[in-house]
This record gives sequence, structure tokens and C-alpha cells, in this order.
Amino acid sequence: MISRRYFFGVGVALGAARRAVAASDRVQVGVIGLGGRGRSLTGSLVKMPNAQVTHLCDVDQANLERAARVVQQAGGPAPRQSGDMRRLLEDKTIEAVFIATPDHWHAPAAILACDAGKDVYLEKPCSHNLREGRLVVDAARRNNRIVQHGTQARSRPSAIRAIEYVRCGKLGKVHAAKAWNIQMRDNIGHKEDGPVPPGVDYETWLGPAPWIPFNENRFHYNWHWHWHFGTGDIGNDGVHQIDIARWALGVNSPVRVSGMGRKLYFDDDQQTPDTMNITFEYGRKVLIWEMRIWNPYGLEQVDNGVGVYGSEGMVHIGRWNRRWGYKVFDKQGKLVLDDLETGGDDDHHMRNFLACVRSRALPNADIGIGHLSTLHAHLGNVVSRTGRNLRFDQGTETVIADDQANLYVSRRYRTHWGTPARL
Repeated sequence: MISRRYFFGVGVALGAARRAVAASDRVQVGVIGLGGRGRSLTGSLVKMPNAQVTHLCDVDQANLERAARVVQQAGGPAPRQSGDMRRLLEDKTIEAVFIATPDHWHAPAAILACDAGKDVYLEKPCSHNLREGRLVVDAARRNNRIVQHGTQARSRPSAIRAIEYVRCGKLGKVHAAKAWNIQMRDNIGHKEDGPVPPGVDYETWLGPAPWIPFNENRFHYNWHWHWHFGTGDIGNDGVHQIDIARWALGVNSPVRVSGMGRKLYFDDDQQTPDTMNITFEYGRKVLIWEMRIWNPYGLEQVDNGVGVYGSEGMVHIGRWNRRWGYKVFDKQGKLVLDDLETGGDDDHHMRNFLACVRSRALPNADIGIGHLSTLHAHLGNVVSRTGRNLRFDQGTETVIADDQANLYVSRRYRTHWGTPARL
């Protein structure tokens, strides 16, 4: 049992650690989007001596109150709260924002933040569609902003070591990698449209997306599985693994995308695929994406992982029994190196971002990197929705000779203050 003395002692200790850093050196931070992920980011930020959470923003009053308690229980002053991100962005004292909204708000919020002169930590995927991702990159460059994409492996020490091993030449010629997401997701059932819950500003939650009625199965977290707001699990979890595989191969955009994505298992309100097998081609290299979110069996003892394949051996990258790391196997499949570590990777990534806010160096997962990995998820979804293989123009970031596929490269927006201006 945690005693009252212990609880307040932790608060005092955290407060002392924060006071040890000069006030002028602490990055003044606002957090936009305070569901489970946003509160997790807030909980990490309040423990960092070089950050000060001063503002919170969410359209759900209950989320605001929960996140405010996280800040105050860590010994910080009461943060200012708002349901309108414009009030946060117009505050000149805020230097950086952390964005953890639903996917359909990621790019609009990031663009608004960059145009307001804020640096941005943007949760993955960086966009709801491919065109939006390029607009975020443009906004960052236009405003000279630091934008870190939430693919934390770019700052994870064991992942960095894994990539260094791949690049050292011991695997021989590396032409292929595989990324996978194999885990047991929930059946969300079927629900009718209904009234907006008390304390929720649904109009602002919709933002620039076309209006549709409120439905609990399209709201908190379950929005991931609806095209109107989310990008499915390839955009949710898959961007992490695709990013690592792309990093290992040293490739940018694909030239061809083929495969399938379908809803095979769940009989519920989810629209996005529960099963995918997508191949991305880059000349003489290939990246394969495999997803099944209706069974818990994983691959190579890893539910979400990456395999990198060379002529002299292979590397598996992922998490085994809550330990991040990688394993190396020789040509005969014998384990020759096992490099695992304990500890989370969020803090490494957030510290890198905060350091770059001060130094103005590009962060480990600069938005240019994040956009390239995210567009793979979007292209996989386009293959799924059209049922066709694609040829991709890397220069224009459009699908070649396929008007229907290009409809999914962007989206329809309604007239709203959050609608990106440079479509």
C-alpha cells in the first residue's frame, strides 16, 4: 500500500528535481488530445525536469479533468484548460505542443501549430491520408519548426543498435524485410447512432471531417477502425514496424504496392481490414507487411515485429517478454546474438524532441521520416479499398494511371477552421 507520506514525498522530490533546472531552460508545453495516449504522454512529461506542462486541450471535459490531475499529482501547478486548440496555440508562452488526437486531427492540428510558431511532437500516424502528410512536412519547413513523429523506435537504444548491426555487413546482401502486426483485437459489436455524451464538444471533435452522427463505436479509441477518422491497424500499430523495416532497408517511397487487405474475421462495426498482406517494392529491395488482429499467436514469438533478411543471416527486431531488442541468426537459423533491454522507449524519444527544441537540430524521427513511413500505411489501405495493385509516382506522391485510387490520396473536407489551407 502506498502511504500518504510516500505519495507527497514523491511529489516533493519531483518538484525539487524540476527546480534544479532553471525556469528559462524548461520547455513550456501544451498537450492536445488527452485520451489514453495523451494522458500517457502527459504523465511522462511531468517527470521531465526540462519540460513544464502549462496547457491542456481536449473536447471531452472528463479527459481534461483526468489529465489535469496527472499534472497536479506530480507536483506541478494547475495547467490552463481549453476545449479549443486555437486558444492554446495563440498563447505566446507555449513553445511546443504534443498532439495525440484521433488520426483525422493529426495533420490539421500540426499544421496549425507550425503556423502558430510552435514545435510539435506528433503522434503516429502523422496524417489521415497521404496528401496531408506532405502538407505537414511543408508546414514544418515553411515555419522552421521542429516536428518529431511518434515512431519511438528511432530513439530506442536497442533499435539503433539493431540497425547498426544490419548496416555493418555481417548479414551479407540485404534485399528484403518483413514487418508484422499479429495480435488479438476486440470485437466491438454493433451500435446504433445516439446522443452526444455530456461534456463532449462533438462538433469540434469532428473538425474538418464531413459531418456524420455520433456513434459510440466511432468515438473513444474505436475511431481507429473507421475510415472517416482512422487508418486501421496498419496506421495505428503498423507504422511503427514499417518504419523500422524501411529504416533497416534504407529505402524511401515504394514504386509498386501489391497485395490484399480485407475484413475476414470480425462481424462488427469496424470498417478497416483485420487481415492484410501487402508488398512494397523499391527496385531490388522489398518490404512485406503482414497483419492479423484476430489471433494472439504472433510470429517468431513477437506480436509486433520486424525481420531483416540477408544472404548470410537474419535479424529479428521486437519485444520478447517486455524486453525490447533484437536477435541475430546465421544462415543455418542458429541464434548467434541476443541483445535485449528493459525499459520503455517513450522517454528517450521525448527527451530527444525537447533537446531539439533547444538546439534546433533535426530530431530522430523528423517529420520527413515520419511522412515516408506513414505513406506506406496509406498505400496499403488504398490497395485494400480498391482491390488493385498500384504503381506509385515518388515525385508527385500520387498513384499512376488510377483515378479511383487517387481519390484516397486525399479526402473530402467540410468548411471548418481546421481544414488545411494548402490542399
